Amino acid sequence: MSSTGSYGSEAAFSGLGDVLARTSGALWMGPTNDNPIWRELVANRDRGSTEVLPVYGGGDHVRFASQSQDLERPDAFWSAPRVVYLQNASDPVTWWSPSLLFARPDWLAEPRGYDVSPAMRWYPVLTFLQVTADLVLAQRTRTTHGHYFHGAAVAAWAAILAPPGWTRHRTNELNHLLGA
Repeated sequence: MSSTGSYGSEAAFSGLGDVLARTSGALWMGPTNDNPIWRELVANRDRGSTEVLPVYGGGDHVRFASQSQDLERPDAFWSAPRVVYLQNASDPVTWWSPSLLFARPDWLAEPRGYDVSPAMRWYPVLTFLQVTADLVLAQRTRTTHGHYFHGAAVAAWAAILAPPGWTRHRTNELNHLLGA
């Protein structure tokens, strides 16, 4: 589910434990900054991990990714059921929040995500206005950037479901067929 879909579908669960107890896995793409489970996981991420690509619980059940190779971090056993959040550092849908008006977010205090200019800075009110304006163009890109995730979605589903005999080559083939 993407953005408002991820927000609405998260509402079916009381928290991560409930997701793990009642599903075989979940993929949420482009969560909003108000997604309650996402917000809880990001707020309680492992020490030293970034807000843009957090690690939660050592990556045991939950992974955050922007690109398919991010699903392999951390390099640790990944228990089922598996939950994946696809989020891009440049996605204004994920990072837009009224708190941008007067508080610098962690994602601008940390090293920038791969697709965010190192020149990006937080300025009271101005950064809020910039991210708000970026919402208009968030889905116009056709790479793993902004609010576009199609290139990583197949890899995420393959990682969540772990189909027998599935390979990276098959992921690449399916991405090609889907035009991702």
